[in-house]
Amino acid sequence: NYGPVFEEQPVHTLFPEGSAEEKVTLACRARASPPATYRWKMNGTEIKMEPDSRYRLVAGDLVISNPVKAKDAGSYQCVASNSKGTVVSREASLRFGCLSYRWLLNEFPNFIPADGRRFVSQTTGNLYIAKTEASDLGNYSCFATSHIDFITKSVFSKFSRLSLAAEDARQYAPSIKARFPADTYALTGQMVTLECFAFGNPVPRIKWRKLDGSQSSKWIGSEPLLQIQDVGFEDEGTYECEAENAKGRDTYQGRIIIQAQPDWLTVIADTEADIGSDLRWSCAASGKPRPTIRWLRDGQPLTSQNRIEVSGGELRFSKLVLEDSGMYQCVAENKHGTVYASAELTVQALAPDFRLKPVKRLIPAARSGKVIIPCQPRAAPKATVLWTKGTELLINSSRVTITPDGTLILQNISKSDEGKYTCFAENSMGKANSTGILSVRDATKITLAPSSADINVGENLTLQCHASHDPTMDLTFTWSLDDFPIDFDKSEGHYRRASVKEAIGDLSIFNAQLKHSGRYTCTAQTVVDSASESATLTVRGPPGPPGGVVVRDISDTTVQLSWSRGFDNHSPIARYLIEARTLLSNNWKQMRTNPVNIEGNAETAQVVNLIPWMDYEFRVLASNILGVGEPSLPSSKIRTKEAAPTVAPSGLSGGGGAPNELIINWTPTLRDYQNGDGFGYILSFRKKGTQGWLTARVPHAESLHYVYRNESIGPYTPFEVKIKAYNRKGEGPESLTAIVYSAEEEPKVAPFRVTAKAVLSSEMDVSWEPVEQGDMTGVLLGYEIRYWKDGDKEEAADRVRTAGLVTSAHVTGLNPNTKYHVSVRAYNRAGTGPPSPSTNVTTTKPPPKRPPGNISWTFSGSTVSIKWDPVVAKADESAVTGYKV
Repeated sequence: NYGPVFEEQPVHTLFPEGSAEEKVTLACRARASPPATYRWKMNGTEIKMEPDSRYRLVAGDLVISNPVKAKDAGSYQCVASNSKGTVVSREASLRFGCLSYRWLLNEFPNFIPADGRRFVSQTTGNLYIAKTEASDLGNYSCFATSHIDFITKSVFSKFSRLSLAAEDARQYAPSIKARFPADTYALTGQMVTLECFAFGNPVPRIKWRKLDGSQSSKWIGSEPLLQIQDVGFEDEGTYECEAENAKGRDTYQGRIIIQAQPDWLTVIADTEADIGSDLRWSCAASGKPRPTIRWLRDGQPLTSQNRIEVSGGELRFSKLVLEDSGMYQCVAENKHGTVYASAELTVQALAPDFRLKPVKRLIPAARSGKVIIPCQPRAAPKATVLWTKGTELLINSSRVTITPDGTLILQNISKSDEGKYTCFAENSMGKANSTGILSVRDATKITLAPSSADINVGENLTLQCHASHDPTMDLTFTWSLDDFPIDFDKSEGHYRRASVKEAIGDLSIFNAQLKHSGRYTCTAQTVVDSASESATLTVRGPPGPPGGVVVRDISDTTVQLSWSRGFDNHSPIARYLIEARTLLSNNWKQMRTNPVNIEGNAETAQVVNLIPWMDYEFRVLASNILGVGEPSLPSSKIRTKEAAPTVAPSGLSGGGGAPNELIINWTPTLRDYQNGDGFGYILSFRKKGTQGWLTARVPHAESLHYVYRNESIGPYTPFEVKIKAYNRKGEGPESLTAIVYSAEEEPKVAPFRVTAKAVLSSEMDVSWEPVEQGDMTGVLLGYEIRYWKDGDKEEAADRVRTAGLVTSAHVTGLNPNTKYHVSVRAYNRAGTGPPSPSTNVTTTKPPPKRPPGNISWTFSGSTVSIKWDPVVAKADESAVTGYKV
């Protein structure tokens, strides 16, 4: 059996006045054995559950029918009781209604918006108009709405007339009319709303800030309402509202004071205590204001009396009696709420009883060892304990110890210690005893102990361990590394038991790693004793990571690195390597250093050949004869100093563009070679064969071309061009000179002696004499043949282009028996040149469509004679000139 423990307690409830809902339910449920009975209190007075009452109990719940604010609003508590005691629930309030306000102008639903000029206070319901206008004339009604969960109810006030005597154009300074209280109290976790609205012309602008003592507090809002969600103690302080327009300003200040409901820090727990013993219970709760603490027993106030002392959050009992059993509650409360903590106290009075924990029937012990025999009867009050061996009363001696809790300890055991041992327990309620038989066995001994060893990473080793023991007992072997047991199932194959023989417990280690170094202990164990021996294993391997990498003495191409020595892992460090990576790559690369080879006793070195104006991270690796170890953690990022460029831009080329233009192209310089900020390019160029150089500066590293325009630039004129880079530290070297041509023009001359010859009914061959290269204004790319039917315009001509310097072309896809006009033009990158004089060609008629007929043949020796009927061409077919067999 146990006293009531609340599983569900009433909660604060808001009920809408005038709701169609006909009842409200306050929940209460307690776990108890025997089951609890329930009562309810309202404002501290017990509610009578009469047959015709509006109150009724459903299980532990209180149901109120047709709730009325005047009768039912208040604070409610549930009281749960059974034969073990009584507990009182937390208080829960039943409230009615929750209002919000709006205003109507002239008719529903023409609600007035909160537009900065007008404001509806949700505190008072008042409507404020900062500056009236002609549009404000009309009839106004206050519209109040109650909100309860998903239920709403609204009411209207009578309409009031607003008349405007005359338009007032005067401007005047702000005057704050709607203001929040001087002190606003809020609980942690709530939402706080502050209101501020001012009259004024022009309409004042509202601003908010929290005054935190600094010269310039930050503005935190610009609306008539300042809302702070989920407030905490950090939101407490003085807040200022400022209204400002062109004529002046007005301010108002008020405080937000944050408080908190009680919250438990320490609570009581169910306790079983012996009769006649002392007990101290304590409770502690946080809250603001600081909560007061009181105590209840079985739902009734508990004060200091006789053996009971009540002092705030502490309750002390002296010499407990059975009547002290019951349900106790610690109650913490301040003006914002109350919390309850419940616990059951059970005072026990029992004669000694060994049924749950008798003395062990057979007690094996090792010769020359030690045995511990507990005596743990259940008893209240605590029992007095005596031990006997046979009929001999045992007392403390050099070999015998009886501890205060009644445990018997025998040391340096011999065969003569065998026999019956009885524990006698007695208290004021009665007495009892329990007996066990001690049997002395041979001691366990290590006969072959493990030996210390040194090995390299990756090697295998067996640590030996043999033992002798009492043959009537089972022997087991366990191994530990630095006092932590080895779990063979989780060793990833590194550890295995080397033998299955009873007295052998060897340990095999495979593919040894650095982590396997340490002190190995073999323990041979029976149920009565154990023996252990240890050995040290040293696993040598590559060095551990160096530490504390620091970069200093940073120049444009060098830095000085220092580090601290890491573990050598039992093999001397031979040398160090330094690696680095830049922001351009995640890959680590080995760096050149001074000295070139860094000895194993060094802790500093210079890194050389770095890229100027580049972000670097560095790390250090140590090596020995067994390999290269893990790298250090990366250093902090540094940037080398700037320097003038050292590499000329590449990919210098150009050409193309519009007439009178020289276009110069290059490959943008990569970040690796820019060497500094303010990067750009300097171009030098001149017409081939002239003396003076023209220069141009092109800013930005990503630039990749430059256009020089001049009316004096002829088509396809060769220029000598050079390029170099610059940054704010200076200029770099110049590139080799490249030849770049100015923009081309279309060819100025036409091919001549154009001839066209029909080959088949749909094909023709065209040939011509080429244009002279000396007449070209660009690079000749080839020729374009244009052909069009007689009667069509040249603009509709079909075109075929050749590539290179060929002077003939084969044209297909023509119509049979059709006259074509043909012309040829040269073309380059600038376009197509003038046409040659056109020539004419007429394609032949198509061959006869009918095949030869009546084909026959005869053999004569080595010849065959073939005969057929001839084909006669029709009028639209070409004449037959022969046959193909």
